[in-house]
Amino acid sequence: MRVLFVAYPAIGHVFPTVPLAWALRAAGHEVLVATGCTGLEAANAGLHVADVAPGLDMECFFQETVPDLLTRVRNPEGPDPIAGIQLFAHLNDHLTDAIVRTAEAFRPDLVVYEQIFVSALIAARKLGVPAVQHNFGFARGADIRAMTVAQLGETMRRHGVDGVPERVTTLDIAPPSMVEPEPDGWSMRPVPYNSGAVLPDWVLRRPERPRIGVTLGTASVHVTGLGPVQRLLAAAEPVDAEFVLALGDVDTTALGELPANVRVVGWVPLTMLLRTCVGAVHHGGSGTTLAALNAGVPQIVLPDGADRFVNAAAVHDRGAGISAQAEDIDAQLLRQLVADDKMRAVAAEVREEIEGMPTPALVVPRLEELAAG
Repeated sequence: MRVLFVAYPAIGHVFPTVPLAWALRAAGHEVLVATGCTGLEAANAGLHVADVAPGLDMECFFQETVPDLLTRVRNPEGPDPIAGIQLFAHLNDHLTDAIVRTAEAFRPDLVVYEQIFVSALIAARKLGVPAVQHNFGFARGADIRAMTVAQLGETMRRHGVDGVPERVTTLDIAPPSMVEPEPDGWSMRPVPYNSGAVLPDWVLRRPERPRIGVTLGTASVHVTGLGPVQRLLAAAEPVDAEFVLALGDVDTTALGELPANVRVVGWVPLTMLLRTCVGAVHHGGSGTTLAALNAGVPQIVLPDGADRFVNAAAVHDRGAGISAQAEDIDAQLLRQLVADDKMRAVAAEVREEIEGMPTPALVVPRLEELAAG
């Protein structure tokens, strides 16, 4: 069986699909990932990747073509969801031709697409093969799909497609107890993937005092800056804990002299860092949120756009963490992250729930049946 994965051209959208791609490869199937930009990092997971957006700089593309939508999506008080849908539709339209060409060359038996990139449905319909939607967090996919498809009428006509299915088989990697009213299709365990690395010795050793992992993901820090980190540094010094700032490829010189209990690192796999932590502070990206839930650690979530407010609310409502704003960070809040036994117990409950969800390997036979008709 040949399976084409289609994903928004960004790490945060591609990485959640990697474990399923691995499971399909391990079962003997051929996999190709169609994406672009930072999503091309999927190649480092041992997967074959087709670049459907060569030379694309998404920031420049959006600034040059739909700057008003970008401003509304990045509203610090909360994104405009309609603007977000329009932005997604705009990028889907821009890349549909390349995705269709890739699909026609690869001739897949099944298309798996992450929930933003519904242009894959056009390719699947044109080729007459089934498609499966792979959700990546707590935002529900059906409404996003329907609203995005509604704006792609001209795109579909361009490819001779008169419509796409209203109902699509969906893989939902959110823990069932954290979604209402129920999972959005087939539940599948969220297996965190955040790239491989040669690990530093310190991340393999048990820390001498409680450790808190801090990250702003791969995109937020480049958009909103280091403000949340600066606020955290001001509050961290009197807290009896070690703070590890995993900020990736970011210039941190503006942070100045760091407190003695703060360590700045570059790119370190979040799954390995969090297994040594008692808590996490982050931006609310779906991959980071689910990684912390997998680790069973409480979270302080500082949402700043996109689906992050939805993820933060899911964590807060379940009692596995706290949704806050950067200005809320103080020593008392950080101490609560370390010492709140109730929050820690709920986080452990969610971890056990995740461990009981069907693994990607168990989902593969169902995908094989779907592709076989």
